[in-house]
Amino acid sequence: MQKVVGVRFKKAGKIYYFDPDQLRLEPGDGVIVETARGVEFGYLVVGPKMVTDEEIITPLKKVIRKADDSDYRKLEENERKASDAFRIGQEKIAKHKLPMKLVNVEQTFDNKKIIFYFTAEGRVDFRELVKDLAAVFRMRIELRQIGVRDEAKMIGGLGICGRPICCHSFLGEFEPVSIRMAKDQNLSLNPTKISGLCGRLMCCLQFEANAYKDALEQLPNPGDELETPQGKGRVTEVNPLTGEVNVQIDEGVEVVLNYGDDAPNCAACSRRCSVRQQVNNDQCPQNIEDTFLPNELKVEPAKDIKDKNVAEEKPAENKKEQKNKDRNRKRRRRRKPKKTQEQGKEKQQQKTNTGGQRRRQKPQKSEQKS
Repeated sequence: MQKVVGVRFKKAGKIYYFDPDQLRLEPGDGVIVETARGVEFGYLVVGPKMVTDEEIITPLKKVIRKADDSDYRKLEENERKASDAFRIGQEKIAKHKLPMKLVNVEQTFDNKKIIFYFTAEGRVDFRELVKDLAAVFRMRIELRQIGVRDEAKMIGGLGICGRPICCHSFLGEFEPVSIRMAKDQNLSLNPTKISGLCGRLMCCLQFEANAYKDALEQLPNPGDELETPQGKGRVTEVNPLTGEVNVQIDEGVEVVLNYGDDAPNCAACSRRCSVRQQVNNDQCPQNIEDTFLPNELKVEPAKDIKDKNVAEEKPAENKKEQKNKDRNRKRRRRRKPKKTQEQGKEKQQQKTNTGGQRRRQKPQKSEQKS
């Protein structure tokens, strides 16, 4: 076990552990720490606590000191320098005509290095650009290519929910998101509705993925055969939030069962029947010889089965008329007989002859005019 504090360098950035080294620190304090990039300014977000050796990355660096007023003034000055560097970087990129987009610029707290973050479709040869930037700023220059998700995290914006995007507000790290999460939540698979500002799947799909996964494990899958009080049927739709399961019965009706935790049980057969109204003891099909559907139970007729029954009940005269109509349509659609090769050759010869005659007639008209 080792005592550590959590420090964050960016808004909604990753939290890094440091050794407090007998300093009295509280969450919200500014601290000066040493990192791989050099001396950096950060904010304490996790107070002193004990963690195992497996949770830290050795060697654990110490907090240099608590930030004072001069450190805050220097931080503001570095932010102004970074904005000027951003403007100069855009001018140099346009001068060299490079296919890259500058996203953000950061300057280290010790003024020894400037980092330019950019996006590009492929690899970019920016060696000449680095030389020009180094000549202007007289310090170490680093150009780092990032992806579209990191770009959205740095710039920020509003999502389709109307709130600031999660990655810019509070998400420290990106977690994997798959299209399966959208399917489990019965969301539309339209890319414009499940994609964020970055063009990738929204991070919020992962927030409730485990809850939907646990709920679906307790419910039957669509297509499974299920035994109900009204008979055996096939599952057509499942709602994991309410626990409702739509079952298609062979007789052509659709019933709704409730597998939710708060659903009352049937008094007769100890099953959860209709969501809208429960089956009474006298009306339960388990206690009646003739199977029937009670009036209290709300059912919906199956459209596909109803259409089949209507098609079977058509009289014989209508069938004959339909057959005659189909025959007439087939006759109209018959293709015309293909032309023989001899007829085609004759037409080509006629066209060539008429074309030659027209060409011969042209000079005659010019002579008459003259």
